[in-house]
Amino acid sequence: MPDKLDSWTESVETYVLEVIFNRRQGNRADLLRGVLHALSKIFESAVKLRRILYDIRILRDRTLGVQVIAIGNLTVGGTGKTPVVEKFARSLKNQGRKVAILSRGYRSKPVPLWVRLRRKILLQEDVTPPRIVSDGKSLLLDSQSAGDEPYMLAANLKDVIVLVDKDRVKAGRFAIERFGCDTLLLDDGFQYWKLQGRRTDIVLIDSQQPWGNNFMLPRGILREPPKHLKRADTVFITKSDGDTKILQDQIGKLNPTARIIECVHHPLYFEDCYNGEQISLDFIKGKKIAAFSGIAQPESFENSLINLGGQLVYSKRYADHHRFSQQEILNVINRSKIRQAEVILTTQKDAVRISRLDRRDLRIFFMRVEIKIIDGANNFDDCLNKICFTE
Repeated sequence: MPDKLDSWTESVETYVLEVIFNRRQGNRADLLRGVLHALSKIFESAVKLRRILYDIRILRDRTLGVQVIAIGNLTVGGTGKTPVVEKFARSLKNQGRKVAILSRGYRSKPVPLWVRLRRKILLQEDVTPPRIVSDGKSLLLDSQSAGDEPYMLAANLKDVIVLVDKDRVKAGRFAIERFGCDTLLLDDGFQYWKLQGRRTDIVLIDSQQPWGNNFMLPRGILREPPKHLKRADTVFITKSDGDTKILQDQIGKLNPTARIIECVHHPLYFEDCYNGEQISLDFIKGKKIAAFSGIAQPESFENSLINLGGQLVYSKRYADHHRFSQQEILNVINRSKIRQAEVILTTQKDAVRISRLDRRDLRIFFMRVEIKIIDGANNFDDCLNKICFTE
């Protein structure tokens, strides 16, 4: 039953995305766009009202006495946030900070509905401790329990605390009291206003699709109006091609004081999804390759493979955060063989969601990437010093 529900949910999500980006035409699609547009106006009003309530202190924020770095975006998905969070955590750790990453665990295994309803009805405070994905020594949860991004961060950062909880004030307090953390990284935290204090806001903007389709949710993918960018201390332009003057001018009008840093997601190597073997990027040059992914912007991933010299003969795209069954992976292998592919490639985020296989006719690798600064700072340490160590 859960598999059928997940499949139905993904089908609806895919259809809605095709509608909002005008890839679906016809009366039914036009009607849905009209309904979504009306709902987006309500959503925008709610976002603005919530911001006002925080500004006038009807909704109260909390401080925990440590540095808070919120890394997020204005749009839903696709900006390449996770590698940026990883880079910040690693660099802060290398400079002597005790770092905890706090995530809400998008699409992680939720608390049972009956428990949540009971708490609301009885007005009970949620005293359940955060889920510990990593205690800084060991990886303690799988991707389904933790969520894809927290699991990937914990797997890549062996000595950083990673916690999952919707209440990141509670999670932050837990990180301080249990692990002695002095720096909290809010993964996807630009809209989380409850935790303030010594806070720095970093916003990522995709150079290829900075404002989505310029509509608020659910008619578009904007979480907040672009003018709310004025809250940001630093703006990262991701996936930059070096020609971002128009976008930088737009950002400058919305926030004249924000530091702007351009970066790219730089491929490092390929790693076998099953045995961990690492091979160089040159491995795919001139080879017929297949690709599959369940991410927000698969085009960017596929183009990067082509740019590395691979000849893409087959690709399969799934909904964002899709959890792959064994049969789906076997289907990808079979269809890749029909197209005479020599190897199958995916993203690291997808690699944490694929099933174990007894039969592997083609090897499956994920591409490991990291953030590389191309403008606005000399390197990432210089960037970190400007953002986090200015006092």
